[in-house]
Amino acid sequence: MSISFYNNDLQNRQYAQNFPYMQNIMKFPKNFVWGTATSSYQIEGAMEQDGKGLSNWDDFVSKKGNIKNGDNGNIAADHYNRYEEDIKLMKSLGYPSYRFSISWPRIQPTGSGDVNQMGLDFYDRLVDNLLKHKIRPFATLYHWDMPLNLHKEGGWMNRSTVERFAEYSEIVVKKLGDRVRDWITINEPWIIYVTGYMLGVHPPGKIRPYSSLKVAHNLMLAHGLAMEKIRLHSPKSRAGITNALSPVQSWNWKRGNKTVERANAFINGIWLDPIYKGRYPIVIEDEIFSQNKGNILPGDLKIISQPTDFLGINHYTRSLVRWSPVPLFRFLPVTPKYKGVEYTSMGWEIYPKGIKDLLDWVRTEYDNPPIYITENGAAFYESPGEDGIVHDQNRIHFLKSYLQNIHHSIEEGSDVRGYFAWSFMDNFEWHYGYEKTFGLVHVDYKSKELTRTPKDSAHWYGKVCRENKLEL
Repeated sequence: MSISFYNNDLQNRQYAQNFPYMQNIMKFPKNFVWGTATSSYQIEGAMEQDGKGLSNWDDFVSKKGNIKNGDNGNIAADHYNRYEEDIKLMKSLGYPSYRFSISWPRIQPTGSGDVNQMGLDFYDRLVDNLLKHKIRPFATLYHWDMPLNLHKEGGWMNRSTVERFAEYSEIVVKKLGDRVRDWITINEPWIIYVTGYMLGVHPPGKIRPYSSLKVAHNLMLAHGLAMEKIRLHSPKSRAGITNALSPVQSWNWKRGNKTVERANAFINGIWLDPIYKGRYPIVIEDEIFSQNKGNILPGDLKIISQPTDFLGINHYTRSLVRWSPVPLFRFLPVTPKYKGVEYTSMGWEIYPKGIKDLLDWVRTEYDNPPIYITENGAAFYESPGEDGIVHDQNRIHFLKSYLQNIHHSIEEGSDVRGYFAWSFMDNFEWHYGYEKTFGLVHVDYKSKELTRTPKDSAHWYGKVCRENKLEL
């Protein structure tokens, strides 16, 4: 089976009309994992507190024009100082698991050498507090914040960064691996690669089509080396990688197979084939190896393809593409336009069937690996009502419709073991600043108190988590 090579909107609408499967209640598998997710730079703040070093993002946000409204993550939601309050709120809302990320510059301020013990102790306390409240921790080793020194030395273009990442991973796993039993090595290598080195909207802000594929290989190798450290120092743990995946379709159903095949290789295959097939996608293999002369060494793919315990999938919408003579990619995204189409405030099409298409494809293409949906959610233009609460029925509808599709794919055989809503609270949304709100919990960024207030969706989702079922 392959990802659909066309976009048949009539078929999709008919599918949606018939979708509820004549079920009023959808029960999820026993021991299904429910939770929410965040990342360090987006919520922690405490930019230089307790010995933390500067990161690539601290540098990037300081340059005029990079971030909407001149926002930054210097304080963010101040989670570093308010984590106990936030964990209590998670517990009260009924969220049994929490996916968080660890700030590399908080652990190694210069990216190598001595450990900043105060930074490591913060995550020690965080994990203990989660376990105290019976919340299962899922730790991500890298969610885009790199020590500034390594960033200036070339970042992920530099193979030596891979070795530094392995050292950092070992430090963290040795400290937390006796209690954290679920590890994610790297979050969304596709986004790191395309936004940082092809579009230039994330650090390092470069556009390098003819050398950027070094980044792709180095990220995959970093994943493999981090897996080795996890296996060595926390052998009872489960570990994998999280990828931003999307079903790829052509905007014109009559043509576009070759374009879709190439787009699928860049968006999905380049991050999955090395792990599950031990090689890069054939359709772009020549470009990968030509840009990695002297960088891909014998044994690299063996390291990358070592077994993982699960695949993390972050998914928000499908990818419609058309052919274009742009360098390297030779495709461009197309905004879906048809009667009844709806978008989030990110401009992303709301297309719940896409997550089923994706799960079905992964099941058949990669022999049905265990999967956690490590991010799924939506940003909307919203504000509190007169009662001070955000009544976000649109988000509830979004989450419900995507969960329906996940459930249907499970019924057809996909081994989906958990779901993490993005995100626990409104946060710093990268180059969009604080304009985009993905949170189940509203954060008042205009107040000094940074008041947290659960939205309607926060309570609705808590009920789903507690009952392990979806009521239609």
